[in-house]
Amino acid sequence: MTETVAVIGAGIGGLCTALTLAPTGRKVIILERDASPPSDDPDAVFHEWRHTGVGQLRQSHAFLARLRSIIKTEHPRLLEDLLALGVRELPFEAMLSEMQRETYEPTPDDAELTIITSRRTTLELAMRRYVEKLENVTIQSGFLVRQLLTRKGTDGVIDVLGVVGDSGGDEVMVNADVVVDASGKSGFIIDQVMKESANTSEEQESAGILYFTRHYRLRPGMDEPSRTENPPATGDLGFVKFGVFPGDNGCFSITLAIPEIEMELRKAILDPDIFHAMTLQLPGLKPWTNADRSDPVGRVHGMGDLISRWRELVVDGRPATHGYFALGDTLIRTNPLYGRGCSFAAASAQVLRQTLDESADPDVRALAFHERLHTELKPYYINQRTQDRSAIKRARQALTPDYRKSRRAKLMESFFEDGVGIAVRYDIALMREAMRGFHMLEHPNKWLGRPGNLAKVFYYWMRGKKRNAVAYPPKPGPERREMMQALSLDFQADIDRIAQAA
Repeated sequence: MTETVAVIGAGIGGLCTALTLAPTGRKVIILERDASPPSDDPDAVFHEWRHTGVGQLRQSHAFLARLRSIIKTEHPRLLEDLLALGVRELPFEAMLSEMQRETYEPTPDDAELTIITSRRTTLELAMRRYVEKLENVTIQSGFLVRQLLTRKGTDGVIDVLGVVGDSGGDEVMVNADVVVDASGKSGFIIDQVMKESANTSEEQESAGILYFTRHYRLRPGMDEPSRTENPPATGDLGFVKFGVFPGDNGCFSITLAIPEIEMELRKAILDPDIFHAMTLQLPGLKPWTNADRSDPVGRVHGMGDLISRWRELVVDGRPATHGYFALGDTLIRTNPLYGRGCSFAAASAQVLRQTLDESADPDVRALAFHERLHTELKPYYINQRTQDRSAIKRARQALTPDYRKSRRAKLMESFFEDGVGIAVRYDIALMREAMRGFHMLEHPNKWLGRPGNLAKVFYYWMRGKKRNAVAYPPKPGPERREMMQALSLDFQADIDRIAQAA
């Protein structure tokens, strides 16, 4: 008997679920609260699509190599569709320093490290149009799922039998063998499970940062700046992290990430003039946003409520539900700094397919899905959370005038900045291995734990800054005080606020 799978949400998580489960022959019904894209034109979709269920729709996006590999392997025609709409592929070579490019010799595995980058609206447009054509997949737009259709089992586990929602003003019931909750960070259906079952838990904490993005379009006849002749277009000054995301059809976006503790800067940055002026103070961004090369498009898009969150639907070996699987931001969230959200959703969908194909027993399914998520995704979650905690401390320390780093803190900082950072800028083989962790092709810390790699890092670290001088990138931007003064902002206000609260 063919299983029916109801998927809540047609964002990246829901579309990845359909892509993954469609080849199995299951009947997949995607229930989406918002209207479908209003056009097949990427520019019209960017400006006109009201996709309120995806708050990050106009933030910068990229598909890491893990997700690109899934698409290329299982749905090569989708990759062709993405490229036809103007979506970009950035190969491993584009990530190399100028010094590394001089001796670079490609290997067959380098192609695995290619990323996909574009406006999120264009990515979803291509994926949605492709999924709509799959024979056993149906997308019902304008369907707001209100609650799960449940039955309490004799063992206390909740049996999920489908969903109930509003469609065209009517209450509609959809029966399903499996319900996949891909409703995202704003989804509320999982709250019903966590309220009705004791076999759930949740940990969460702030990522300590807010995101601000503005889109730009290259002027007629202009190309993107050279990546070898200009300073790096990404950087971290402590009080701001910044990056350029090349987009589709002559577009690109700039994201500035501001620590929560920087109140003056985060309030001002929503002003388009302040945002643009800040990009011109950063050497890696100025070649992109200079008025001779590009024009800003629209307002500054802010995104807060950035938290790390891991929800468990199995506690002490007992599942909360049978037939219900949450994935993507609904279940697991990390700081989007490394762009892992979409890849988390895609990897979770693959885990779900493996789980459903392996057994029809609902108890076995619930436990296996839980265990595989821990194996596949927990290391990346912990890795990002650790970095967030460190960044939060550094941001506060930078606003504490009398703070002095301990000897151990200085040593660790030097190891990563003058050891790891320099080693991967020198050694292409090390860069390859580091990128495999970054792109979720292996455990994020595995490469550095290999004795040979660690020995190389120590070698470059022990050489000292003078001998490694050529590998250091140029200073990414001005000091905090200089930046604040250039923007006519009060650089002392947050320092005084923190001192008064101490």
